[in-house]
Amino acid sequence: AGAFARVEGALTFFINYYVSLADFKAVLDRLTSFDEAIELAQAHPGLAASPSPDGQLHADNLKVALPDGRQVVEVPALTLKSGEHTLLTGPSGSGKSTLFRALSGVWPYASGDLREPAGMMLAPQRPYLPHGPLRAAIAYPAAPDAYSDAQMRAALEAVKLPHLADKLDEFDLWQHRLSGGEQQRVALARAILARPKWLLLDESTSALDEATEAAIYDMLKRTLPEATLVSIGHRSTLIALHDRHLALEATAGGVYAPRDVARKA
Repeated sequence: AGAFARVEGALTFFINYYVSLADFKAVLDRLTSFDEAIELAQAHPGLAASPSPDGQLHADNLKVALPDGRQVVEVPALTLKSGEHTLLTGPSGSGKSTLFRALSGVWPYASGDLREPAGMMLAPQRPYLPHGPLRAAIAYPAAPDAYSDAQMRAALEAVKLPHLADKLDEFDLWQHRLSGGEQQRVALARAILARPKWLLLDESTSALDEATEAAIYDMLKRTLPEATLVSIGHRSTLIALHDRHLALEATAGGVYAPRDVARKA
């Protein structure tokens, strides 16, 4: 009886802690996959961009691939002019976001000739918000004290987040506390503070309604008059908010390439 009780007690441990053990294994698997992904990325030199001599963005013979080596986007020749707001559209999975990452220099699986202007900033669809005071989330990647309280409050007012203006020193998990639309507007508040010359908007207003989206674009053009906006989006209403429309379309080889879409009169 004593031996049976000991065996039963030992095996009960795995039953009682099964969920915890499964969570622990999932964490280990995730960390292992992170290490493998980092090693794979470091094995690729990435795209060596050179400064643009005329302040415009030039891409020639640009090829963008996935980590498994499969090519998704090919850009034979593309020039984005300074001051010309451009919209990039295409079906899901066509490589729009991957192309943006390559153009901004954070995607290693790319090759070709890229001449990019100075002062580029990428605003992703799901921005990173560090844990801590709200001012740190707004100033990121700059230091929390890089901007004054007045500048931060003005930026929050501009992106229609006035209710957060008095919470700059409040600590919270802002990634979980704020809604998707609020997180996207915090990222746009960063852009207002950083004042980039080129702002790449990777579906940065997808969580907003169309009226608020249009108001945000109008505000960005007024607040950042010297910035060139290059956007990814799916809504047809975005076309009227840009000067140029590029669409990623599948080629005969199954790779997507950008093509100019004529604007309707």
